Amino acid sequence: MKDFFRNTWKHRAHVVMALPVFLILFFIMYVPMAGLVMAFKDYDFSLGIFRSPWAGLKNFNFMLVSKDMFVRMTKNTILYYLLFTSVGTFLNVTLAIAIDQLLFKKMAKSMQTIMIIPVFISYAAVQFIVYAFLGSNTGLINHMLGTNIKFYSNGALWPWILLIVKIWKDTGYGSVLYMSVLAGIDSELYEAAEIDGANKWRKIWHITLPSLIPMVTVMLLLSVGNVMRSDTGLFYQVTRNNGGLYKYTQVIDSYVLNSILRSSDFGYTAAASLFQSVVGLLLMLFANWLVRKIEPENALF
Repeated sequence: MKDFFRNTWKHRAHVVMALPVFLILFFIMYVPMAGLVMAFKDYDFSLGIFRSPWAGLKNFNFMLVSKDMFVRMTKNTILYYLLFTSVGTFLNVTLAIAIDQLLFKKMAKSMQTIMIIPVFISYAAVQFIVYAFLGSNTGLINHMLGTNIKFYSNGALWPWILLIVKIWKDTGYGSVLYMSVLAGIDSELYEAAEIDGANKWRKIWHITLPSLIPMVTVMLLLSVGNVMRSDTGLFYQVTRNNGGLYKYTQVIDSYVLNSILRSSDFGYTAAASLFQSVVGLLLMLFANWLVRKIEPENALF
């Protein structure tokens, strides 16, 4: 303990600089966790969180009472995660390599600025952009094709629509992260490979891709913790919360939001959120353990 205080005092300037960040993390990320106790209580507004009567596992009964709906939502949540993560990672890496090595190297800085613009557009605005394309009577797609496809009534189309929207919004920013890794690769490796007769594709395969693997692994490990969570704006706002699409588009997060708006049963929604967090934590720990067994250097801890 003495060594701890002695070391802290020795680096007191760094501690003071880091203190605001620790305080923000503590008050925003950890203090609200006390509210998880609502998952085990029959919450009453007049009594508050801690004085409300204890309910045990009553709020978790939704997993058994509405088993079919819960299984459907869980399946949708996991499948969308797998779809978005696999396609998104592939496109992020491909676009980063294309800008850095192949097609657009001279325009890299300008393209980076343009690509990250969609990240700053709220889903509240994106829903109107999507509706402008997909509206039954006035939609641009129906107008151009001379058809009358009712997109907001055909749930089978929405996994692909949501994938396109997700790619458009996030791929540019994701590729910028990988480009930062590519910028740090020693140029002498490429020069040595070129002397040995390697073409562009060989250099990408043997130098660029192996250099990106640690970053790809870290990003995947971080995302595994959110496997049970989804982008609420994407599934709630872009679909315009259309009940006819629930079979294909309802995920746990959008269901929790609907529950809060309709019934204000915070104990019930806290139970769903706690379930998501626990499953996400266990999956992340398992994924990190698996990576540590295969390639220890790429593990988070």
